[in-house]
Amino acid sequence: MKTIQGLRTTIYKVSDIAKAKEWYTKVFQTEPYFDEPFYVGFNIGGYELGLQPEEQLLSKSDNVVSYWGVDDVQTEFNRMSELGAVSHEAPQEVGGGIVVATLKDPWNNVIGLIYNPHFKV
Repeated sequence: MKTIQGLRTTIYKVSDIAKAKEWYTKVFQTEPYFDEPFYVGFNIGGYELGLQPEEQLLSKSDNVVSYWGVDDVQTEFNRMSELGAVSHEAPQEVGGGIVVATLKDPWNNVIGLIYNPHFKV
């Protein structure tokens, strides 16, 4: 029996949870299912995107990236850029038809986008 069942939640720390909730609602085109001052949770295709307030400004790195599956990386990259995300790594094919890109949200969190024709949920 496997003890690790797969990814469940990605959490982004934000300095203004109300503005972040509004921004992520637009970007991910869904309303939160859980909305409290200490945590905002979105169901994105069966996976959790969580927002938590930063209690102090954190130094953020991009050593771990969660990639959100999309059908067209370039289209989503452009749409998120129009909504205020900043390019981190432009869309590129990395082999086998897999396309990835990353952007930074207004709170400097890295958002990954991926199209992977080989991955099935």
